[in-house]
Amino acid sequence: MIKPELEFVYEAGGELDAPREIGKVVDGTRRIIPIRDGGYVKGPLISGKLMGNSADWQLTRADGVTVADAMYAIETDDGTLIQIRNKGLRHGPPEVMDRLRRGEDVDPGEYYFRTVPEFIAPEGPYDWLNKSIFVCAGARYASSIKLWVWRVT
Repeated sequence: MIKPELEFVYEAGGELDAPREIGKVVDGTRRIIPIRDGGYVKGPLISGKLMGNSADWQLTRADGVTVADAMYAIETDDGTLIQIRNKGLRHGPPEVMDRLRRGEDVDPGEYYFRTVPEFIAPEGPYDWLNKSIFVCAGARYASSIKLWVWRVT
């Protein structure tokens, strides 16, 4: 048996604009969370900033689980642009999720927020991102987000 390990890649954080509600649709309730320009990325393998014109397109299902599908980019400190699509799930006890929806700060240990980022990096020093699987743990705050990304070895 081969047991995968995790290698820490980076922490990212950024400010969010107010959610834009699409509303009830056939498969749940949809909304868009715009990500502001100027967020940070810092870690042992990548450092830079989050680029603007990005968003998390969310679906909250009838069972209370929020399905995240974010598309954004990193500009590394050396000027390389890396595209990311980050899909995952966030859920917890109903009272905790209500507090998050109201914009309250909630301890990230009170809910589950995990994603699987997929990178598209150009040839060169970051093409290793195209060749591995990654997992991410997240924390949602009143008007910001933090993400911790690991490469599965």
